[in-house]
Amino acid sequence: MIRFEHVSKRYSAGHEALAELSFELGAGEMAFVTGHSGAGKSTLLKLVALVERPTRGQVLVNGQNLGQVRRRRIPQLRRGIGMVFQDHRLLMDRSVFDNVALPLVIAGARREETAKRVRAALDKVGLLRREHEAPVTLSTGEQQRVGIARAIVVKPPVLIADEPTGNLDPQLSAEIMALFGEFQQVGTTVLIASHDLPLIKRLGKRVLVLDHGRLIDDYRPQR
Repeated sequence: MIRFEHVSKRYSAGHEALAELSFELGAGEMAFVTGHSGAGKSTLLKLVALVERPTRGQVLVNGQNLGQVRRRRIPQLRRGIGMVFQDHRLLMDRSVFDNVALPLVIAGARREETAKRVRAALDKVGLLRREHEAPVTLSTGEQQRVGIARAIVVKPPVLIADEPTGNLDPQLSAEIMALFGEFQQVGTTVLIASHDLPLIKRLGKRVLVLDHGRLIDDYRPQR
């Protein structure tokens, strides 16, 4: 579902963020990417989402070679990738419902279908009763849940998250990670960048370890 083949990424200033990175994540698999600050975690996710393109090598997502995707087709490709960010990136002048509905509105979904999917997504993250409220009235953890609902409302086969628990306390972090685990159980491929090693260890999932852009470990828990 996600495959990197000898991928390197060098920015214009000369910094090499990733070097000869190769791994494959299957359909319905959940994995973490970890490493020191600047190890290349965020760059890796940006390549999956076609925010950036590799300098060398190939990135394949949902069977599509991203190097062959033209600029005008990028929005269409991103509909198959749910993205969750540490800073939520919510529209504070819109309701919780409208924030979650945004990907469906962009995709041109019918109003009835949009309402059905948005409420199902909000119910999944435990915020159905807050649909008419403004995000500013929610706690940080609840705002993160809105971001997750927005990411999964289109039922994407791939879900990526960049430090989704970075601003949360340990209990909330565990709850958010449990949500990601539930999405994996219904067949979603989940890839999360995180530096929270104790939490990652407790979850017992696959862990890709980066060091200065290179993959130095690919830990797979014993079944």
